[in-house]
Amino acid sequence: MTRYRPALLAYAFAAIMLGTTLPTPMYALYAERMHFTVLTTTVIFATYAVGVLFALLVFGRWSDAVGRRPMLLAGAACAIASAVVFLVARSVPDLLIGRLLSGLSAGIFTGTATAAIIESAPERWRDRAPALATVANIGGLGLGPLLAGLLVQYAPRPLHLAFAVHIVLVLLALLAIWLAGETGESQGRIGFQRLSVPPQTRSVFVVAATAAFAGFAVMGLFTAVAPSFIARVIGIGNHAVAGAIVAAVFGASAVTQVVVRRAEPARAVAVGCALLVVGMVILAVSLHVSSLPGLIVATVVAGAGQGMSFGRGLAAVAERTPPDRRAEVSSTYFVVAYVAISLPVIGEGLAAQHWGLRTSGITFAIIVAVLAAVCFGAVLLEERRARSNSSQ
Repeated sequence: MTRYRPALLAYAFAAIMLGTTLPTPMYALYAERMHFTVLTTTVIFATYAVGVLFALLVFGRWSDAVGRRPMLLAGAACAIASAVVFLVARSVPDLLIGRLLSGLSAGIFTGTATAAIIESAPERWRDRAPALATVANIGGLGLGPLLAGLLVQYAPRPLHLAFAVHIVLVLLALLAIWLAGETGESQGRIGFQRLSVPPQTRSVFVVAATAAFAGFAVMGLFTAVAPSFIARVIGIGNHAVAGAIVAAVFGASAVTQVVVRRAEPARAVAVGCALLVVGMVILAVSLHVSSLPGLIVATVVAGAGQGMSFGRGLAAVAERTPPDRRAEVSSTYFVVAYVAISLPVIGEGLAAQHWGLRTSGITFAIIVAVLAAVCFGAVLLEERRARSNSSQ
């Protein structure tokens, strides 16, 4: 059984993360039945980030103290509870509770499952384990809207079947976690995750975190609002198409993170920011002319840019951080990312309420493009400064 532990844990990781994006193609149906606007949709989506942040800060260090398996089982229990709430949801507060529980499950799993997969990997391919964790994480996020879109469009009970399927997947994940066993040794004490950035890391952290903010704002936009863009701006009401496009942004991110995992961090962050700029320009043009092919291209380019800038940005920060401070710095980095996935998309919802979905989407894309361009310039300046110092 030991040889299968990484695969078992990767399946569990993917199954949990799948549930966090499962409602994406359903938001339009919920809005129609419960009579709410795009702003309410973005608030419901953003509640997920609140759950993630709470779990990261409160439970982030618990797996070191009580073990990986108990925390993974707790995260899976939250995922099942979330799916049950969605199954019986009748109002917006129900949806908010479901999203909060989903966020808790993701927040518990993100760090714990990554550590468990790396710890369970055989020594001969330990260096590949982080890539497996990345594929499980981002791949699960991409499979959620793809599966839900197909079930909503082509299967009966569009607001229920997907969550019933997810419950079955998570029950199998519970079995996988149990069979995989404990991967780490309990050490340390239960406590809150401290957030800080040491002085020698701050310049790199600011640039990398700003790039992460831009990238995660894009992911939030696609996950929360892309189905509305497709239905109301492009004019295509097929939920499977909407789910596939949202899945594509996660797929592009996951593939890119794996492909460039050995690339020089600073240069990769710069290229990632450039791709984000290009992706957002294409998105703005696509929304202006109501082009589905353009939206698809924007999705892939922006997803690749997000994956490259986020993954290698974290590596750049880790390079400049003392080993004993990496956990708190990484947690701070993830907090920035999850704030980015929630607050900007609520701003998009507010703007859509006043300016309309097309105009607000174009404005959002332009703002993110400018932010990514600033990061691109900052990386180039930092590299030039580093070369100047080394030549003296």
